[in-house]
Amino acid sequence: MTKPLPILYRNGSVYSPADPFATAMLVDGDTVAWVGTEHAAQNLTGEGVRTVDLDGALITPGFVDAHVHTTETGISLGSIDLSGCSSLADLLQKLSTAAAHQEGTLLGFGWDESRWPEKRVPTAAELDNATGRRLVYLARADVHSAVVSGALAAALGLAELDGWDDGFVVRSAHVAARAASRSLTPEQRTVYQRRALAFAASRGYVALTEMAAPHIAPQEDLESLLLIDGTHQELPLPVVLPYWAQQVESAEDARRVMAMFGGRLAGLAGDLNVDGSIGSRTAALRVPYTDDAGNHGHSFLRDDAVAAHLTATTAESIQAGFHVIGDAGLDSVLRGLGAAAGLLGIDAVRRSRHRLEHVELVDDEAIAALVHFGVSVSGQPAFDAAWGGVGKLYAQRLGMERSSGMNRFASLLAAGVPLALGSDSPVTPLDPWASVRACVSHNTAAERISARAAFIAHTRAGWRLAGSSNPMHGQLVPGVPASYAIWEVDELMVQTADNRVQSWSTDPRAGTPLLPALDTENSPRCLETVHDGVQLFSSDDLP
Repeated sequence: MTKPLPILYRNGSVYSPADPFATAMLVDGDTVAWVGTEHAAQNLTGEGVRTVDLDGALITPGFVDAHVHTTETGISLGSIDLSGCSSLADLLQKLSTAAAHQEGTLLGFGWDESRWPEKRVPTAAELDNATGRRLVYLARADVHSAVVSGALAAALGLAELDGWDDGFVVRSAHVAARAASRSLTPEQRTVYQRRALAFAASRGYVALTEMAAPHIAPQEDLESLLLIDGTHQELPLPVVLPYWAQQVESAEDARRVMAMFGGRLAGLAGDLNVDGSIGSRTAALRVPYTDDAGNHGHSFLRDDAVAAHLTATTAESIQAGFHVIGDAGLDSVLRGLGAAAGLLGIDAVRRSRHRLEHVELVDDEAIAALVHFGVSVSGQPAFDAAWGGVGKLYAQRLGMERSSGMNRFASLLAAGVPLALGSDSPVTPLDPWASVRACVSHNTAAERISARAAFIAHTRAGWRLAGSSNPMHGQLVPGVPASYAIWEVDELMVQTADNRVQSWSTDPRAGTPLLPALDTENSPRCLETVHDGVQLFSSDDLP
């Protein structure tokens, strides 16, 4: 087989710590061979090199999403999108229209009653009336609850389960409804997974951190995904960094589960739920919900189960972690970390590099504890963009004072907590620059971080949190894997999160690699995505 020619990209901008003024990059096979200036690039042209004129485009390391549900994302891409519904009536109308054109169970996602004037969810009877008594499952925006039709509820006996409330389902009732609506053939599962991975590649992602769990999908779901991801070079798709959220109680259990899935698991972490979500009022809180007096949320794991999981994994230096959103839920995790440290020593806990998902309500004392135990955080900036701020969901559920202390990205980074960013897709879209923008314009000014800090958290940090064996993953310097995305951008700038000084600058004396200005008319558009020298996506506009 003939080796492909080296590719020389020039006449653009390259985000590289090796040269903040780089305008060109040479890729030889699966490796970045050189980055530098346009003048030097002239000496690399010739018959043995394929030259690509970037025409001002930007090359960056490829994005890594630190928290994704791949199959669910694929399903959502073909389901009824209810995220834009402005009222309950609007949702029922969209559902009625879909029922007239679709067969089988009606699946929808993304609705959020906190944005509606009615401020209430549809009932089972309303869904029946809108669809002619069809089977209906509509996941809420946070995917921790749903509404179902009376027809589906009757077929599954949901009214007899914990968490049923006239069509609104949480806890056991939601698990049963979701499982029934996700009964897939192997062929259907593969179609959804490939659709999601291809879509991610078109958005500049080279890797997705999959948060698989037995309560979300059966074991064969992750097995199927790992057969088609980008570790198989013949399939041009992003790499999957897999976690399996199965609770273990002994070191022997931990070793056995880690050996599953061909030994590819990054850890026994992810969506092992300590609690639920703010939107569904199932996140575990110290103080009750402002709009539901007496409701402290729900704890899905007891303290002893949390401690046992952490102790078992720490004994084997396996990365563990949990889904935790509320402050009471985080208290439980911190007690578990303390128990593991008491038995095995603090150094053993730190070596295990445990990680937590979301961590939306965290005070200064808890941040100090995360630093003490060497715990990393996977955060989702689009949550704040969607639900933070005056009058929005977080303020409705928690009150303005409590909600302004959520998603504390600046405080976490300032204290030294490693932070990686993700979307929790399909909860929020696979849109990396929207996540960066959300960090820069956080609803709480004190928690804003710079575009550069957010970009690093969404690229290099994603690899590190998942235990990448290559410390140079997520950077574009000579000798590293050729893993990058090319972007059409309106403007390039240096940006800070400090509103006391000018936020945007084009002054080259800053000596900082340039990133897209995110306050322009057009968001950055992906032209090409490449991982380990394999092209995952290419736009027709790329030369």
